[in-house]
Amino acid sequence: MNTLHLIHNAAPDAKSPPLKDVVARVVRRYLHDMGHASESDLHATVLAEVEPALLQEVLAHCRGNQSRAAGILGLNRATLRKKLKQYRLLED
Repeated sequence: MNTLHLIHNAAPDAKSPPLKDVVARVVRRYLHDMGHASESDLHATVLAEVEPALLQEVLAHCRGNQSRAAGILGLNRATLRKKLKQYRLLED
């Protein structure tokens, strides 16, 4: 099951719960759905699914201003650009 789909459906429309609660709920559900199947690198799987969405949402919030987005994310602008290229989110 897609992790981003789980996160989107885990948060109610009203006042959102703390992000850590949403993540905990999604991870519990993911592990439950996985059953006895083994995940070789859950950390990398979660990052690969969540980080691109995080970058896109923050960049959209900043109306494409990479310097501002980098500041919100706690990254320097070069690192943000590297990550955007890594996930093929950077328009040339």
